[in-house]
Amino acid sequence: MQLSERHQEYWRRNLKITAVLMVIWFVVTFVLAYLARDLSFNFFGWPFSFYMAAQGSLVVYVVIIWYYARYMNKLDLEYGVHEGDDE
Repeated sequence: MQLSERHQEYWRRNLKITAVLMVIWFVVTFVLAYLARDLSFNFFGWPFSFYMAAQGSLVVYVVIIWYYARYMNKLDLEYGVHEGDDE
């Protein structure tokens, strides 16, 4: 099946945003948590590294999900592939 140029552009943009968000996820999950081990101060009574791994990263994950959903809704509308409320 041959994809149109517009369909290929849609998927390129979809893959690009997915890749960017996955890089952000990787950095937050592995890099920041690893680097936070060396921080030796308490944050709300917990070691800062624990806070980064257990609390701070969850906020970033929620923001990533919210942004992806918002971005994809706009992209779907732009390319006419959105799921409408057809009744």
